[in-house]
Amino acid sequence: MKCLQAGILIFLLSQCTAVPTSKKQHEKAEKELQKEEVILPKSNALITENGLIALNDIAPTILVDLKYSSTDNFMHKQLYHSIEKAYLVKEVAERLAKCQELLMQLKPGYHLLVYDAMRPVSVQKEMWESLDSIPFEQRIKFVSNPKNGSLHNYGAAVDLTIANDRGEPLDMGAGFDDIRLIAYPENEAHFLQTGELTEQHIENRRLLRKVMQSQGFRNIPTEWWHFNACSRNEAKKKYKRNEREEGF
Repeated sequence: MKCLQAGILIFLLSQCTAVPTSKKQHEKAEKELQKEEVILPKSNALITENGLIALNDIAPTILVDLKYSSTDNFMHKQLYHSIEKAYLVKEVAERLAKCQELLMQLKPGYHLLVYDAMRPVSVQKEMWESLDSIPFEQRIKFVSNPKNGSLHNYGAAVDLTIANDRGEPLDMGAGFDDIRLIAYPENEAHFLQTGELTEQHIENRRLLRKVMQSQGFRNIPTEWWHFNACSRNEAKKKYKRNEREEGF
């Protein structure tokens, strides 16, 4: 009888200890699954649904400093909360990678430095509304009307500069997001004549334009840092417009 009672006791104890072990394994498996659900869709959704790719995935030597992911921008506030990489349409990113290759041939050790790439329409609208004190005709020179859209919204435009072999941005005579006339490429001759721009400023801007134009990027007349990969009509036909930041 004592042997039978001991056997029953051992059986019951084994059942009690087995349950917690199984539960721990189940909880661990659930946590691992949750991790995958959080991480994987971020990058996959960008590539498969919107046709975008993280620039550094194919061009790791291009430097990135997303100004709207920080407060270091004209609005002095963080506008991107989930966008941490520079995303572009894949073919646009590939063209930019070739621009980097040319730059390193011309200036060994130099790097393109990207300030902004894909920009959701929701952020475009926030920028537009923040400049409502500026007359419409002037505002559209600095921020595209969200009703019409910007090539940034398609991942087909990029804001960038050049960094030297020490990682320092070259002096362009006007900063990124500078709304003054001195930032306009179309006014360079005037400001060179007044002495407000130097020959070195102009040379730096020309170097940036040279490497970008080598792959068909077009500079706009009011921002030395902004380059379009195609026209707005072409983008509408070929690419998907990114409406909101959610999902990135």
